Amino acid sequence: MDQSRARTLLDHERSRLRELEGTVQRDRRDERTPDPPHWADGAAPEVEQETDEAVAELVRDRQAALARAEERLAAGSFGRSVRSGAMIPDERLEVEPLAELTVEEAAHDERPN
Repeated sequence: MDQSRARTLLDHERSRLRELEGTVQRDRRDERTPDPPHWADGAAPEVEQETDEAVAELVRDRQAALARAEERLAAGSFGRSVRSGAMIPDERLEVEPLAELTVEEAAHDERPN
């Protein structure tokens, strides 16, 4: 993948992560002034808080992966597996620009032992 296209994909991912981060922050601000509880809500506030925390963690993890991808781009190794050095197909990078492994390597890591 050429550097220009890689930069475009990473910039798009950064924008998407900022948007998600902003959504989580707005949700947290809104939680400070909750609506009066409703009998049907049950555990809804706790579930929402757990969901927000999970999304915030996902955003942090992806921001770290974005930083690593940008380092690889600057070093000229973007599009190569960090494990084996094998090429990661452009099709995979188009879908997941933060990919650090080939599909086969990632699948191997996800298999139960």
